Amino acid sequence: MDKHFIPSIQVAAVYIGTVVGAGFATGKEIVEFFTRYGFYGILGILLAGWLFCYCGVKIMIISKRIGAKSYQDFNLYLFGKPLGSVINFLMIFILLGVTSVMLSGAGAVFEEQLHLPKQLGIGITMALGLFVMINGVKGVYGVNIFVVPMLVLFSMIVAVQAFSPQSIFLTGEGPTYHWIVSAFSYGAFNLAMAQAVLVPLASEIDEEASLKTGGIIGGIVLTIILLGSHFALSSLPTVMLDEIPMASVIKNSYITIYFVYVCVIYGEIFTSVIGNLYGLERQLSQLLKLKSSFIIGTILLISYFISQLGYGHLISILYPFYGYLSLGFLVLLLVKKYPLP
Repeated sequence: MDKHFIPSIQVAAVYIGTVVGAGFATGKEIVEFFTRYGFYGILGILLAGWLFCYCGVKIMIISKRIGAKSYQDFNLYLFGKPLGSVINFLMIFILLGVTSVMLSGAGAVFEEQLHLPKQLGIGITMALGLFVMINGVKGVYGVNIFVVPMLVLFSMIVAVQAFSPQSIFLTGEGPTYHWIVSAFSYGAFNLAMAQAVLVPLASEIDEEASLKTGGIIGGIVLTIILLGSHFALSSLPTVMLDEIPMASVIKNSYITIYFVYVCVIYGEIFTSVIGNLYGLERQLSQLLKLKSSFIIGTILLISYFISQLGYGHLISILYPFYGYLSLGFLVLLLVKKYPLP
């Protein structure tokens, strides 16, 4: 077996698990950025997929070459010291906001799909997150290696079951060019968030070849999942109204695996909680000389209070705002040259 194979698969799994968050897993994010544009949403997904492949690899290779230990180091290199310091300060609040969305999404899954208390779902997620983070990067690897293959399998099952040829040529809403802006803002947002995990991950992998292969595999798989989810969601008449539209698709087309898929949705949300916690902890541990467990516990506590605003409300306000804010990051990343090895 090629020596790069295992590290490449680990990189791909962590990359996919980080990007696949509450909005992606439930389908809400895919609807907002792609499905609402009908056929042009497919083009948007392909554009976002290219960004995932190209820019995901670039983040990791640059991080490896400059010896970055956290996204703080990477942003200082990308933006320069004065602006980079401001961006890093903002990133702390953005990651806190996104972690709060993930916790709220976990609560929504428990409440709407399992008919259990929302607070129970949030509490279990916080406790599991703390447990996994105690094991460091090995815990992050372990969760993603288990959840990501399940995600890919079930996304393909749902896509095949719900797909209809008419879903390819559906007309969308709004001016035609909006799908381009949406695709770039989606890619920018997710890449800006993923750097919190990809940068420290790059320092854990010995060979650049593993980072490159893993990044490309991760980007391709994310594109496939996005396309499959888009086709499945296009078959749902109430797609713009549902809080967790992917679960509604399952109920309508594949009820026999409904409960298992709800568990997969929860697992996808949990991988993003872990990814954000990992990135934030690495960042804050450089600034604050405090115990890792205390930092993680504080992050979870703050995120818990923000999560009480509600999943749908948070995702509709925070995600588009973060997407546009991240466009500057994407532009600089695209034009930045690779440093010499």
